[in-house]
Amino acid sequence: METTLPKISFCGHQISKLVIGDNPIYGYSHFNQLLSQHQQAYHTPERVVATLKRAEEAGINGWQNSMTDRSMSDLQLYRDAGGTINWFCLSQGSRWYEDPDHVFEAAKHNPIGMAPHGGGVGQRCLRENRLEYLQDILKRIRDTGVLVGLSVHDPRLLHIAEDEAWDIDYYMTGLYNLHGGSEKFTQKFGYAPLGEIYAREDRDEMCKAIQRTEKPCLLFKVLAAGRTIGSPEQIRTEIKFAIENTKPIDPLLLGMYQQFGDQIGQNAQLITELCAELA
Repeated sequence: METTLPKISFCGHQISKLVIGDNPIYGYSHFNQLLSQHQQAYHTPERVVATLKRAEEAGINGWQNSMTDRSMSDLQLYRDAGGTINWFCLSQGSRWYEDPDHVFEAAKHNPIGMAPHGGGVGQRCLRENRLEYLQDILKRIRDTGVLVGLSVHDPRLLHIAEDEAWDIDYYMTGLYNLHGGSEKFTQKFGYAPLGEIYAREDRDEMCKAIQRTEKPCLLFKVLAAGRTIGSPEQIRTEIKFAIENTKPIDPLLLGMYQQFGDQIGQNAQLITELCAELA
């Protein structure tokens, strides 16, 4: 299944409207431990390279992942095999919070852009009122010469960065605020939820924040970490909502799992069709 997946202007680069993520590849299922183990077991280094090669064939030229020893090994294996996808680096959990100089180590792997982790760094700095510390981490990214990204779970952080004109090139924007959703659940019922909460009102608020900024936003959690994939019609509805309620320059960042079918080809075709339909 070949596509003419559209490209968008992204901070001076031509990036495909669909970017592949790494959660299914490395077993960050956001569902349960068993699914995470299944994903990890399937994704041998050879299958990771095959997945990225399939993404290239489908017109995808961006890959975002968290920097770990394993992911960097796979990235190098893919590049050694002739792979040319642009790599967007996301920090591993709170590592850059604990050691901001690790930014410079990450830059050695030639990313197109880098962003501190939205939960482990961005959300933590917002919660602890350490936004100057977060800006210092962003400055270190700027000093490496790559694009500066800010991953945002809570739209309040995007509003602050815009109001104060932070030195940022792009945002990563989660359509669901997992930390905020859990807080609201606990306040309403008096006990913590059993798992992550995906609230529709959070998606609406993030889309408003995305529309406010002129900077491109990598949209993640578009399919609520696999909770809205019950049918092809539901997938189409969710992706159409994301495209309609954000900006033309905002790529969709989707995790894709090839074990049971060609999700890469299907998603690329769907986004190609929707972009033409909504143009």
